[in-house]
Amino acid sequence: MPMCTTGIGYGMVVVSGLVCIYYNVIIAWTLHFLFSSFTSALPWASCDNPWNTENCTLAANHSALEENVTRISPTQEYWNNRVLGISAGIEETGTVQWELALCLLGAWVVVFFCLFKGIKSSGKVVYFTATFPYMMLIVLFLRGVTLEGAGKGLVYYLTPDFSRLADSQVWYDAASQIFYSLGIAFGGTQVMASYNKFNNNTHRDSVFIALSNCCTSVFAGVVVFSILGHMAHKLDMDVKDVVANGPGLVFVAYPEALTLLPVAPLWSVLFFFMIFTVGLDTQFVMLETCITGICDEFPHIMQKYKTWVLLVVSVAMYLLGLTCVTNAGMYWLNLMDWYSAGFSLMVLAFFMCVAISWVYGFQRFCKNVQEMIGYQPNYYFKICWAVISPMVLLFIVVFSMVVHVPAYYGDYQYPGWAICIGWFMALLSIIMVPLFAVLAILKAKGSFMERLRYACESSDDWGPALVSTSSAESSQSEPEKKVPLQDTEGTGNSYISTI
Repeated sequence: MPMCTTGIGYGMVVVSGLVCIYYNVIIAWTLHFLFSSFTSALPWASCDNPWNTENCTLAANHSALEENVTRISPTQEYWNNRVLGISAGIEETGTVQWELALCLLGAWVVVFFCLFKGIKSSGKVVYFTATFPYMMLIVLFLRGVTLEGAGKGLVYYLTPDFSRLADSQVWYDAASQIFYSLGIAFGGTQVMASYNKFNNNTHRDSVFIALSNCCTSVFAGVVVFSILGHMAHKLDMDVKDVVANGPGLVFVAYPEALTLLPVAPLWSVLFFFMIFTVGLDTQFVMLETCITGICDEFPHIMQKYKTWVLLVVSVAMYLLGLTCVTNAGMYWLNLMDWYSAGFSLMVLAFFMCVAISWVYGFQRFCKNVQEMIGYQPNYYFKICWAVISPMVLLFIVVFSMVVHVPAYYGDYQYPGWAICIGWFMALLSIIMVPLFAVLAILKAKGSFMERLRYACESSDDWGPALVSTSSAESSQSEPEKKVPLQDTEGTGNSYISTI
């Protein structure tokens, strides 16, 4: 790809690195709940614990509601007081929660040993981590739809509200969700694809992944809302009042729903083990993106020390993640999640579409695809790459800037210095694009237009493996050139350079 677009790859590595820091903290929370579930009675099922307050009220006790006393469920108090030990704000750091610190260490140890032998070792692990959640979802589905009140939740889930289509915020939230769900602009898909054989049908895989992702999301929604409907029935509440946003769905609403199931500890163990395996899949890809980006950009120095690079990066990210397991850890994690991989993802995706379609050329890109799979993508993909996707992404980027709301957590408003740190994390990845574009222009020789033209051209050694390079294709007078095969053994190609 053109040298001026190298910054997109670096930006994706930065985004994946920032998310790796706090995403493993979420896995650590999952481990905490998993270990706490190995008991005869779930610790968040009652108000008789040292961390409970006088406002703790069981679901069956409606007297507190009648007296207009603020009701706090035991699950909410377990989450805030026992697990997080949450302080009043990000400025009150407090101390490190040693149990969470140990869970975070355990999460990083698991991730390291699953990746230290390279992509082949993680590929074997994924056979289990990718299939077990489906088995667990099927079990939970069969159990959920048979619960009393499950239909109430399913009706709420499957009844459309077409008036919300006029709400632009809905479209922005949908775009953000699909970016996370499909891993768009994180770089992970490019890294994993670089380990495929040259003639792997990436066109088929991309369609299958998108469809299976959406189908899985719909099916998971059925599972979630069948149990939430049961919970709403037991609490005599509307389903919309039971659902909590963000981590509250997994670590507050769902644990409370699990207490309403027979043999609750067993279901809790299975559920949080499922969440743990799902989290590992995501963490594998993001960390592999960082490691592959570093080692492939400096192959002569880093490639033979890849295990040590993995160890150093894992230790560094663990130490940085300790901030998220202090008493103010939830505020830090929410701040990182708000800024590090939201707005910046859409900006990177926009530049990636422009780079492929209008700098490199979508026709040349389609020819490269044809060289790999034997045919070109249809006109739908060409129109999306060249027109629809860049326009939609540009609209989302502009819209997100116009309606931007500073980060908050519940009723807590972040101070100005914290918002500045958040924007620094957001711009840290975006700044890579203009930075490397300027460096490419400065390295070139000649007038400004000659420098710009040179920076927008592909390097001479870039091109599909064992196929004519882009430069050879663009010049009919030159004989067809061949480049060495880069992926016969599944070693992966340089992802930063090619993006």
